[in-house]
Amino acid sequence: MSLTSILSAQDIEKAVKDCQVPDSFCHKKFFALCGLSSKTPQDVQNVFRILDEDNSGYLDESELKFFLQRFDPGARTLTEAETKSLISAADDDSDGQIGAQEFQMMVLS
Repeated sequence: MSLTSILSAQDIEKAVKDCQVPDSFCHKKFFALCGLSSKTPQDVQNVFRILDEDNSGYLDESELKFFLQRFDPGARTLTEAETKSLISAADDDSDGQIGAQEFQMMVLS
């Protein structure tokens, strides 16, 4: 499964282009622009599994740094501040990583 089997390539491109300047990434805007926030919970879980490169069941800081590149290989990496902001937006149990349920709540809220 690939991200473009769930999201349109044009929407992904639009979302990545919107945050190409460092420190301009806003997760809510990104999820809306790429269309993920209007998908089903199952689609969001499928996207999570694609983003979870090591299949640990969590997105850790190193995976989140390359978050945009999972959507578009030519995209920039997230800054340290953006990465920490993304973690804090979803990390309900304060373990420093985002689990599948936390990701779903962040995307669909």
